[in-house]
Amino acid sequence: MHSLESSFWELIYKSSTLKKILERSSNLQIPNWYFGAGCLAQTIWNLKTGNSPDQYINDIDWVYFDDSDLSDESERETERRVRNHFADISLKFDVKNQARVHKWYAQKFGYEIPPYSSIEDAIRTWPTTATAVAITNTSDQVRVFAPYGLEDLMSLTARPNKKQITEEIYLSKVDRWQKCWPSLTVISWNASEQ
Repeated sequence: MHSLESSFWELIYKSSTLKKILERSSNLQIPNWYFGAGCLAQTIWNLKTGNSPDQYINDIDWVYFDDSDLSDESERETERRVRNHFADISLKFDVKNQARVHKWYAQKFGYEIPPYSSIEDAIRTWPTTATAVAITNTSDQVRVFAPYGLEDLMSLTARPNKKQITEEIYLSKVDRWQKCWPSLTVISWNASEQ
């Protein structure tokens, strides 16, 4: 695992975009934050397949956990702060308070979920094992949280994480990904035990 994690960080630091976000996010003084999911996986897939680091990346999933204020207004204000802080980065920032996801999830995806108990609890439900990965920088310590390991991410393998998503959500994601990264190995929904 240590060598995989070293290789992971080596690739992350090859992206000037991710490096800036990691270095500057702690200046926002927002507790319990991470960024990750697609922007990490896709950066690594890009670098491993000869693309530029930011190619095909739609947005930066920047998440935090604040269960003291579940209002939409508070989340919008945090999103405004994050976007202004990174105004020099051309990618869109999708900022979400993971403590309030359960309030809107059913309207967007058609079924209800229970509230998350922590930011890590939320990350454990992200759609694939390769994208259930996030990084943070607190007290000058960079950390990766990868509840299913880094193996799938580093080997360009898309495997469904069935904790929360549906087969339809998974298939729509991998359909787009295969067009961008044809060498991606896609594990079928039925073949996966995850």
